[in-house]
Amino acid sequence: MRVEIWSDIACPWCYIGKARFEKGLAGFTHRDEVEVVHRSFELDPGRAKDDTQQVIDMLARKYGRTREEAQAMEANVAANAQSEGLGYRTEGRDHGNTFDIHRLLHLAKAHGRQDELLTIAYRANFAEERSVFDAEVLVELAVEAGLDADEARAVLADPEAYAAEVRADEREASELGANAVPFFVFDRRYGISGGQPAEVFAQALEQAWKDRPLTAIDGDAAACDADGVCEVPQTGSNA
Repeated sequence: MRVEIWSDIACPWCYIGKARFEKGLAGFTHRDEVEVVHRSFELDPGRAKDDTQQVIDMLARKYGRTREEAQAMEANVAANAQSEGLGYRTEGRDHGNTFDIHRLLHLAKAHGRQDELLTIAYRANFAEERSVFDAEVLVELAVEAGLDADEARAVLADPEAYAAEVRADEREASELGANAVPFFVFDRRYGISGGQPAEVFAQALEQAWKDRPLTAIDGDAAACDADGVCEVPQTGSNA
């Protein structure tokens, strides 16, 4: 069975959703027969490559909030991340264009190291003091994931390297009707949107394995939409 996950490094609910999906997968009897493929989705594709800003400033502008309100929003997301055992910094993180990161993830996919690089990049972006919008940091992350530094630098230096693969993923997301991430597709039969609880993913895996026809599961789990707007649950929410 194949599970495809459309996500973006800049999306906190993709970070949280990946952890919740993996918890659901860990308890699945046939987990060793599940192929997980990560697909590209940019939340801010129109942003210039070198245009980065602090996340708090971005949130305040995007939502029309004060800095204090934006900080409270981040604190709520951090509580959800921490409930899954994930590190999450609410201050000092950058926001920018993620196209280069997605291109490197396709390089990693070609070497069978995609999940490793994605995990490392999420941790660097949300939990550590490393900007994933810096080319040399990206090379460091690629090496940590088992890739060759020179090959990673060559990809970053060539704007066309793996660009077609990123665009193809994004077109496919649009064709499938995905307008928010994370978006999970099980054997191309149905999709699950948002950072659902691990129990929802566990149930979906069981049902997909049994080939039961299902409709899209939307619910009200938090997600980040195509305009880069990330929903924030009320304090104490875990979905």
